[in-house]
Amino acid sequence: MFAVLLLLCLSATVRDSSSLNLNFGANNVIDIFAVSDNDIANNTIVTDDDPPPHNQAARMARYITHTSNWGAMATVAVREPIVGFPFANIFSLSDGPVDQSSGTPYMYISPWEVSAHDLRQNNQTSITMSLAQGNYCSKMNYDPEDPRCAHIILTGTFVKLTRESEEGQFAKKSLFSRHPIMPEWPEDHGWFFAKLDIKNILVLDFFGGAITVPLEEYFNAEPK
Repeated sequence: MFAVLLLLCLSATVRDSSSLNLNFGANNVIDIFAVSDNDIANNTIVTDDDPPPHNQAARMARYITHTSNWGAMATVAVREPIVGFPFANIFSLSDGPVDQSSGTPYMYISPWEVSAHDLRQNNQTSITMSLAQGNYCSKMNYDPEDPRCAHIILTGTFVKLTRESEEGQFAKKSLFSRHPIMPEWPEDHGWFFAKLDIKNILVLDFFGGAITVPLEEYFNAEPK
């Protein structure tokens, strides 16, 4: 069984290197972020089913959100020498357990995370996810930039959740069921649950430009 190494992107520039152990206190970073292929296969969504038709933009957006296990989140940098520049970073995501889509992307991050520093000063952000994560685009021989390999951009505000709240518990269930290594991450790094409070949804699916999907239509759509 091969191990898959999952690394969270942390910056040593955020804290003095003497106070930040990039291995999170472990002797081997694999001890923290390794998960077997079988663990991933049993808990994530890689489907051979085709996505919704391109003329059903709300369903496509929900489908991509639910089937994506990670996305790229953009913030406005607060660190020298790139203050004010856009900064993109990868985060593990889940909008719910495999059989329970909510449409809201949830995250589990540390306050040490490089993007968390940006979000403390400006919590406006965008997350993009793509069909390229799954098998469909490669099966159809679509390049990830091909508009037929649909992708979405969700824009909104980053909201920290109270762990004991009903939504905090749903976020925990959503993320830990899809990313089973997360509960093993070190407790002393301040991990917290958060969500994207969506304000705008763009879908690029097929030729003719991006489509703005109304929020109500998005949350009422069936992702399957």
